[in-house]
Amino acid sequence: MSVLRRAAAAEAATWRNLASWVCRRPVPLHGGQAYGYLGVVKPILGVFLGLSIVEIPVLDLIVKHVVPWGPARLIMLVISVWGLLWMLGFLAGMIRHPHLVLADGLRVRMSSSVDVTVPWPDVESVRKRYRSMPSSRAVQLEDGALHIVVGSQTSIDVRLRRPIVFDVPRGGEPVQELRLYADDADGLVRAARVFDAYAA
Repeated sequence: MSVLRRAAAAEAATWRNLASWVCRRPVPLHGGQAYGYLGVVKPILGVFLGLSIVEIPVLDLIVKHVVPWGPARLIMLVISVWGLLWMLGFLAGMIRHPHLVLADGLRVRMSSSVDVTVPWPDVESVRKRYRSMPSSRAVQLEDGALHIVVGSQTSIDVRLRRPIVFDVPRGGEPVQELRLYADDADGLVRAARVFDAYAA
């Protein structure tokens, strides 16, 4: 998928997530156990949302008294409200797309931008291990491992039985390990090991 198509799909997904969240639609679990990853970034998102709420009236006041062109006030107001709603949609996406431990595999997600499933027969081991990443990018490839990063960290290592190419942004390389972050890393590892044992 091209960069523009991915960007358009991500934008559309953000607004769908916001609408579903506002309408309080239940999070689809597909018969699996859900494990969120919002905890580590919740304070940062809270700060950004708070600043955006404060910024809207302040910026409106500044534009009203500084810029002589009338439509500028409306344009800035629309941009500010759009930014606030987009951040709420991003937050909703993280809430509505948790990792899932399913009967047929481990489904790893990051909002609407990443959604990959590793079948249990392809899983060699699942271990808890915290790692700090040098970048905050959500998807990182390094040393034959795919990192799905939250807050510049991962907390679970999934060792694969064979190299796999995952359909993720900036992906395309076969990896031997998948690393992800979950708030309840212990719980996810325990649940994954039960299903992995059955698959083995």
